[in-house]
Amino acid sequence: MSYANEKEIIQQLYDDYLHDVYQYCLYFTNSESEAEDLTQDTFMKVMKNFHSFQGNSSAKTWILSIARNTTIDYFRKRKIQQFLPELFSRISPTSYGDPEANVEHLEEWEELQLALLKLKPDFRNVVILRGLKELSIKETAEILDWKESKVKVDYHRALKQLQSFVTKNKEGGFIFHEDAK
Repeated sequence: MSYANEKEIIQQLYDDYLHDVYQYCLYFTNSESEAEDLTQDTFMKVMKNFHSFQGNSSAKTWILSIARNTTIDYFRKRKIQQFLPELFSRISPTSYGDPEANVEHLEEWEELQLALLKLKPDFRNVVILRGLKELSIKETAEILDWKESKVKVDYHRALKQLQSFVTKNKEGGFIFHEDAK
């Protein structure tokens, strides 16, 4: 199939199923902006993986399964942010002009490091790859040479364990619990 033909087919799929994907994402998220983002992500994945579509199901079924997986991945990422919302999001370069922000950033990074070090190595690996590096289940499984089901189970268990190590205080800071198991 030529590039021009593939491009036309992808455009037709987009035209045919944009509304279905958007509605699915909207029902799932109850947020127009999140639904728009997830719809865009879904069609980016459709374009990226078009060559792997074998026609074993209808195009609509295939695209909606991509939408489903995209929304599930989105909510898994949010799961981390729900119990450590700022901690993971703040672990990015801070501005050099604000010494107080740099100290806060360093303290939060240290809290995260302490919590990660308390996890057993398999849990630590899966949290770093899935939660911090935001790799897919498949990519994580390939890197760790695990089955995808093990990635899912260990990630879920690791997040639960992390929750017992780090909590948020009234002021919005994070407290690391050394004695937590």
